[in-house]
Amino acid sequence: MAVQKIEVKFRDGFKGELIAINAKAAVGNQKGELAPYDMLLGALATCLYSTFLDVLKKKRINFDGANVIVTGEKRETIPMTLNWVNIVIEVINASNEKGVLKAAELAKKYCSVYETISKVADMKLEVKL
Repeated sequence: MAVQKIEVKFRDGFKGELIAINAKAAVGNQKGELAPYDMLLGALATCLYSTFLDVLKKKRINFDGANVIVTGEKRETIPMTLNWVNIVIEVINASNEKGVLKAAELAKKYCSVYETISKVADMKLEVKL
């Protein structure tokens, strides 16, 4: 299994820089910075999309592009885990619409971030073609 590692360097309170092998991102609560749940929902979107791409490739389904929109609500009680998460994948010009829908269902099953978050939140996925 591949070991993953990031480092976040904080300075001046909650202002930091997340450093990964291939990129860096500003972390915090100000404009131009990513907050913790921005990163969590971003991890969900990218993991699900990457898995979705893998399935589409195996099924030899082509498309011109996609948008992934993730919306979530945190609980007000501590710990403030996610209460619900809605994901919309907008697929542009798919060659096989039925295959795209099946690929999305398989992506939910095999995306580890989706599976992890689904343990605490009500998850919904919608595919728009």
